[in-house]
Amino acid sequence: MRAEQALEMVARLGKKAPELAAWQDEPPQMASDTPGKKGYLHLGFARRGDRSVLLDMERHAPSLVQKALYWDEAMPHMPCVFMISTSGCILQGDRLALDIHVARDACAHVTTQSATKIHTMSHNYAAQLQRISLEENSYLEFLPDPTIPHCGSRFLTETQITLHPTASLLYSEILSSGRKYHSADGGFAFDLYASYIRAQLAGGTDIFSERYALTPRCQPLNNIGIMGPFDVFGNVILLTPPRHRDAVLARITPCYEPQKGIACGASLLPNQGGIIFKALGKEACQVKQAIRSFWQAARETITGAPLAAPFLWR
Repeated sequence: MRAEQALEMVARLGKKAPELAAWQDEPPQMASDTPGKKGYLHLGFARRGDRSVLLDMERHAPSLVQKALYWDEAMPHMPCVFMISTSGCILQGDRLALDIHVARDACAHVTTQSATKIHTMSHNYAAQLQRISLEENSYLEFLPDPTIPHCGSRFLTETQITLHPTASLLYSEILSSGRKYHSADGGFAFDLYASYIRAQLAGGTDIFSERYALTPRCQPLNNIGIMGPFDVFGNVILLTPPRHRDAVLARITPCYEPQKGIACGASLLPNQGGIIFKALGKEACQVKQAIRSFWQAARETITGAPLAAPFLWR
């Protein structure tokens, strides 16, 4: 039932979006909302004894997940999960849904196996719905690798977050240009990338919402006030109790160093919700490093555990 509900919601998501009104035609190869193009993944984490486990999982192709691993030596009780797509990328007509639930006192780290590539589209668009819920005293790190929208792609993503006032969520998204040194489609040349994030407390009280729709063909992203000279955008949201929020914010130093290819800074979210951190860089590695520094401050403050050494290949 939960898969059917989520897939029905993501199917309606793009049909009602005004920015996608021009791309409602169906792909001639394989229509949207058909098996193989409507992926679903449910991850349910719970506390069992001295550690948390991936207790509940459901998936529909092309969504897949690797077995939970415990590779983080700094938090050996935390399951680390890699999400996988059997199609290797996001294609026109794809409708994808993700549900993550973290039970009371549980923790988890969720990421992707690699960057998410959104392929060029001649028809229709791709849409994604993410629903994240955290119970009392739970902790989740949701840190996917960068998303790379190819030339001529259209993508809409909506994230709905519900959490207990004592829970903590570190949520990250990175948007990177594709083959920026390729003259034919270098830099940002997609048709549309739209993101909507909404968070509320478990009782229904709104914390914040953020929405942006990027259309570089109509409004180039290298304009002043958007991305300027940078090619990679990082957006991080930390939802956590005020005692953690203030301590994390005190450790963050904003910077603007375009000659070094990096700019970043943090602001408070409304309604005592947490912190929003944004980074711009010339290269993905620079934005990843800025996010890692914020991640380190958040984890050490909330859990008391340091970050493990980064993988050499990530």
